[in-house]
Amino acid sequence: MTARDHAPVAAAATRSGDELCFLDAQALLRGYRSRAFSPVEVARALLKRIGRINPLVNALFHVDADGTMAAAVASEARWLQGRPLDPLDGVPVTIKDSFSVAGMPIANGSRASAKPGADAEDSPAVARLREAGALLVGKTTMPDFGMMASGLSSQHGITRNPWDLGRNSGGSSAGAGVAVAAGLGPLAIGSDIGGSVRIPASFCGVVGFKPSYGRVPLMHPWPALVGGPIAATVADAATMLRVIARPDLRDYTALPWDDRNYLAGLEKSVRGLRLGLLTDIGFGLPVQDEVLRAVQAAAKVLAELGAVIQPMAPIFDCDPEPDFDRMLQVYAWEDFGALSAAQQAKVLPVIADWCRAGEGLSGSAMSRALTRIGDVRRRVISACAAFDYVLAPTMAVEPYAAELPWPEGGTRHNPFCFPFNLSEQPALSLCCGFSSSGLPIGLQIVGRRFDDAGVLRVGRAFEAARPFAARRPAL
Repeated sequence: MTARDHAPVAAAATRSGDELCFLDAQALLRGYRSRAFSPVEVARALLKRIGRINPLVNALFHVDADGTMAAAVASEARWLQGRPLDPLDGVPVTIKDSFSVAGMPIANGSRASAKPGADAEDSPAVARLREAGALLVGKTTMPDFGMMASGLSSQHGITRNPWDLGRNSGGSSAGAGVAVAAGLGPLAIGSDIGGSVRIPASFCGVVGFKPSYGRVPLMHPWPALVGGPIAATVADAATMLRVIARPDLRDYTALPWDDRNYLAGLEKSVRGLRLGLLTDIGFGLPVQDEVLRAVQAAAKVLAELGAVIQPMAPIFDCDPEPDFDRMLQVYAWEDFGALSAAQQAKVLPVIADWCRAGEGLSGSAMSRALTRIGDVRRRVISACAAFDYVLAPTMAVEPYAAELPWPEGGTRHNPFCFPFNLSEQPALSLCCGFSSSGLPIGLQIVGRRFDDAGVLRVGRAFEAARPFAARRPAL
C-alpha cells in the first residue's frame, strides 16, 4: 500500500477535522506512530480550517497548500515505513513573515518592502524545520519591520485576537500567536527583539519562548534579536527548540551547539527552587489589577508545588526605554532610510514617524545610549542573580483594541519584556488565567543566561498544575 493509497483508519473517523487541528504536536506524533491518523489527514483538515477561520483573524498572508500536501504525503510514507526523519516529521508549522522561506513571499510586514516573487533560500531555523520533515504551511503576519507590539500592518492589515476579534493580537509575531491559538497549526516560529514572541503568546493564551541570545541561529543576527517557538504547550516548544537550535554557520553570533533534548527533565519537580516575584519593574504603566492577581495566583501555585517565592524590589529607578528605542531606531533607519520617498509613504505612519527619529541621532548620542544599555543589562542580571528563576507578568495590560498600535500610555504598556532581551536571558510566556472579559493573561518565567531547559521545566510545572491550554477560543 502506498502513502497515497493509505485510507484513514477507523479511529480517525471519530475525530472531526477541527479536533485534529487543535491537537498539539505531541498528540499528533502519537497518532502518527499508532496510525490513528496520518499527516495527510491532518494537512487536509488544517487547510480546510485555515480557509474557514483565517479570514476572521488574518493570521496567515500566504498559504502553501500544494507544498503542504506534498510534504504531508512524503511524511506519511516515512511514518508508514517506520522511518520518520525527526520528532517533528509531519507536524504543521507556520513561519513569521520576516523569516526567509524558499518559494514563499516576504514583506517584513510592510507594503514598502514587499518583494515580488518568492525567496530563494531558507533562513537557518526554517532549513532545520524542513530537514526535520515539518509541514511548512505558510507565512504569518507582522507589523511593519516588526517594530511594534501590535497586529497592525500596512501590508497585511489588522490581525485579530481569536478570543475577541475586537481585541489586539499583540506583536510583532502577531499572526504566529494567533495561528496557534486559533487552531491553524500547533507550532509557529517568531522572532523577539523586545517581546515579539512573548507578547502575542500572552495576548493569545499560548506558549511563547524567547531562548538565550544566540541559541537559535539567524540569517541576519543583531543584538537582542532571537528566534523562538510559539506553541500550544511547553513540551511542544521544547521539541521545536531542539530542532531550530541546530547549528548554521550563517549566524556568526550563535552559541556553541548544545545537542540537548529539551524534553528530558521537563517533568522534574520545582521543589526547593527560589523564585523571585517581580510585579513592579520600576517603569512603565502599572500592572492592571486582574493581571496582577493572576500572576500572584500563579506564584501561589508554584509555591504549593514546593518552590520558594520571594518578592522582588523594582529593578529600575528610571525609564530605560528611550535608550532601547534609540538603538532600534538607528537599526530601523538603515532599512527605512534606504527607501524612496514613495516607498516611505507606504509604511504605516506611526512606524514611519518612529523610524525617522533614527535619522538625526549623532554618533555620540548613540554611544551614550549603548553605554546606558550596558547598565540596563548589569542591573537586570544583578537583580535576577539571587533567584533561580523570576516570575513576572508578560504584559502589564490585557489585550487592547485591535485597531490601535498601542493602548493609552503608548509603548509603556510593555516594560517586562525588552530588559530580558538586553540581558540575553531565556524567558517564557504561558497563560496563567483569564480576565473578567475572557481574555488571556500571560505569566513570564525568566532564567539565568543559557538555562533554557530550566525555564521550560518551571513552565511545564505550572502548565501541568493549571492546564489552560485545554481552553479554546470560540471561533
